[in-house]
Amino acid sequence: MQALNRALDAARGRIAFARTLWSFVDLVKHPDHLDRVFEISDGMVKQRMEVLGKMAEHFARDERGARALAERRRLHVDLAELSKLPAGTLGRVFAEHMIVNELDPASIPTLAADDALDFVRAHLYETHDVWHAVTGFQTDVPGELGLQAFYAAQAPGGLPWMLLAMGFLNTALYAMDERDARLEAVARGWDMGRRARPLFGTRWDTLWATPIDEVRRALGVVPYGADVPALAA
Repeated sequence: MQALNRALDAARGRIAFARTLWSFVDLVKHPDHLDRVFEISDGMVKQRMEVLGKMAEHFARDERGARALAERRRLHVDLAELSKLPAGTLGRVFAEHMIVNELDPASIPTLAADDALDFVRAHLYETHDVWHAVTGFQTDVPGELGLQAFYAAQAPGGLPWMLLAMGFLNTALYAMDERDARLEAVARGWDMGRRARPLFGTRWDTLWATPIDEVRRALGVVPYGADVPALAA
């Protein structure tokens, strides 16, 4: 029986790997198939839970991240209410980002957060578009790659690097005319992520009514498209 269970586990692992590989190949050719990102993330997590452990340890070094991992509060979004906030507030800018891009919060997978490792994934999933609004990266391919570079600079984890690799392959094979915009976004995203405070664990729902410029200053985020101040000597 144990041998049979081991064989079944091995078979499931091979199937999961094949699905992940297919999702990656499809995303290389069609970078707008963003549902593949969730499939790749699921496939990677099932085989590399130790990465989530390293990410949780990294986030716990920051006071805000440690509190988030302990409390595991979830983000609940009401676009109708956020749209009523004054122009220029975080909530209003976020709501406009979602509406203009025809994004529905309900379409984002709702993941369990029964422990710290589960919460890392769940929190990153449900705050992804808030990070878009705060960083200023759009939802086109350059913007998504720029945000992945920001993620890569903020924490360990293989998914951003895999998605960046996908973006570079897509550029080389299908979109060389977009190379300047994509590389510029990636370079800026990496630099922004290194300069900024850790965004993980931010209680965005307590900041909805705060002017987004004030939120960005507090987090050390110079949004994409704005002039970047020189580093102090």
